[in-house]
Amino acid sequence: MKIGIISDTHGDLRCWQEALAGPFAGADYLLHAGDLLYHGPRNPMTPDYDPAALAEAINAAPCPVLIARGNCDSPVDQQVIDWPIQAPYALLALPAITILVGHGDELTEKQMARLGNAYGAALFVHGHTHTPKVSQEGGVMLLNPGSAALPKAGGATPRRSVAVIEEARLVIVSLDDGQVVAREALPWQPGTR
Repeated sequence: MKIGIISDTHGDLRCWQEALAGPFAGADYLLHAGDLLYHGPRNPMTPDYDPAALAEAINAAPCPVLIARGNCDSPVDQQVIDWPIQAPYALLALPAITILVGHGDELTEKQMARLGNAYGAALFVHGHTHTPKVSQEGGVMLLNPGSAALPKAGGATPRRSVAVIEEARLVIVSLDDGQVVAREALPWQPGTR
């Protein structure tokens, strides 16, 4: 089982295409933690800003896409995205793992962990900060894959990033150079949570 995890694409077509052709190749599911199409008033437009083309590319994804609504997403976005933009959370419940996805703009890490526990999720995926991070809180792993389009932190030169779950490993990968930003063994065995 391979799960691609992305957040904060903000209308950038290239980052979606690079993720699908690279780290997400062969994925069984794609999870998007919100801020799909609009760049937002605090973010610059990227050179590859093309929200209409990004919507078409998301609709043509080779596997199911679960999307949680972000603070820059609006109801009109659902008119061009075929996959449901779920608000405020999307839930992926598989025999091996349950994952809760939310944008994270209105939650503390303690609140994310509490929600994860309430839904029986071993992993809570969020975005919003554009900063990749993996942490543990209240028995739940918290994952921010960073921004695939507009990184804001994470070293001297912020890198665009996504995450992948495969074979009980979680990896955050830079879209800029393919380097691993973070690697974590998943704290559970398949089928236990």
